[in-house]
Amino acid sequence: MPFLAAYLEQGLGMSAALIGLVLGARNLSQQGLFILGGSATDRLGPRVVIITGCALRTVGFALFAFGNSLPLLLGASVLTGLAAALFYPAVRTYVAFESGDRKAESFALLNVYATIGSLMGLLLGSVLFLTDFRLCAVVAAAAFGALTVAQALVLPTKGDPPRGPSATVLGDWREAFCNRRFLLFSFSTIGMFTMENQLYLLLPEGALAASGWKGSAGVLLAAGALANMLFQLRITRALQRNGGGTRWISSGLVVMGLSFLPPLLVCGGGSPGGTDEVVARMTVMVAGSVLLFFGIMVAHPTVLEMVPMFGRESLTGTYFGLFYVFSGLAATAGNAVVGRAMDFGERTGLWWVPWLVCLAFGLASAASVALLQRGGMLPGLPVPSGAPVVEGPVVAKGSGGAVVKRAAAPVVPVSPSGSQAAGTPVPGREAAAPANDALRPHDPARLPAPSRATDEASDQPPR
Repeated sequence: MPFLAAYLEQGLGMSAALIGLVLGARNLSQQGLFILGGSATDRLGPRVVIITGCALRTVGFALFAFGNSLPLLLGASVLTGLAAALFYPAVRTYVAFESGDRKAESFALLNVYATIGSLMGLLLGSVLFLTDFRLCAVVAAAAFGALTVAQALVLPTKGDPPRGPSATVLGDWREAFCNRRFLLFSFSTIGMFTMENQLYLLLPEGALAASGWKGSAGVLLAAGALANMLFQLRITRALQRNGGGTRWISSGLVVMGLSFLPPLLVCGGGSPGGTDEVVARMTVMVAGSVLLFFGIMVAHPTVLEMVPMFGRESLTGTYFGLFYVFSGLAATAGNAVVGRAMDFGERTGLWWVPWLVCLAFGLASAASVALLQRGGMLPGLPVPSGAPVVEGPVVAKGSGGAVVKRAAAPVVPVSPSGSQAAGTPVPGREAAAPANDALRPHDPARLPAPSRATDEASDQPPR
């Protein structure tokens, strides 16, 4: 995006208004169409949508390389944004389907590769931009073209879920929008995306102010990327061994918020006095950046793991799409708040204001997730004693009994004779069904997973 803005201004001589129009078209098409990408994933399968997204990116970057009129540039912006809106939900849905009961590890590994790719792209783009933006766009188009062909040839076709009886896209959207637990969780994680985005806004500005070195932002990103590559999987596996990542989301958000405290030690000290002071200040800034990455490593994979658990399996793409709509809006609004705080601090001399704003985002988000956890509103967790139980309809009948499902609570068989009270665990039965819901010989009925609503067509017990 910075390369594109500079090219439009310096290479094509566009006004600020037209540059804003081109960049805005890209952001609007991406953030606003994530929900369409999610629905397409549910109805066409993630593999088709992944390949389509890569193909659209190829065309979009080719237009950037060879188009110099406003209509072509707007078309390129829309295509690249639409490609991201298709690609992101589809990839996350594919990973969720293929990873079985190791979703957190799989999303952690996806995070590692995304970090590596972002760092490589930043370095390669910086080199290419020294030559010509058109060359940069041609290389990007070639890369996505190669990925399109490779995925069409080797991406396995398995992993698409069976479609349930849901009839319309609007019905799918209505179901997701009316999922109160999912909406509360999405809004509770707003702080996470706001803080992540400060890797490209507040932290680079702080590092430049502290060190006076224009290359300081790259050092922060490189240090964080190295930490991510070395520790992401280790952290995720350790959390899985210690009660699962769900209970650690709030802790990760707190760590992300606290990462904005170390820069307070060096950002307001004026220009550095020499090389030793530059090194000392950069050490502090790197510590804050790495701490932010550690918080992301704790919280982010588990957040992605939980998103599809709020709804039916056949709506996994829709839930991911809606979640990314919320995250995009949160990042935009959060950046606006932090940007205003930065302007206010520069104008009044209260340079520490934006750093405390980011700390407040982290603590507020952590507190919100903790409240949802205590209230039994997060999937995969037992309902605490005395917590209100969300809807509990009978979802299946068969073999002389009925299966009662409660949101975020174990599924409990209730016998007609009333010998087992609703809400009381059955002795000897696991609180949560296996990930594949495999039937056992002694099971009178198939028990749906306790963490998500069921697809009626595929989860009916044998009669």
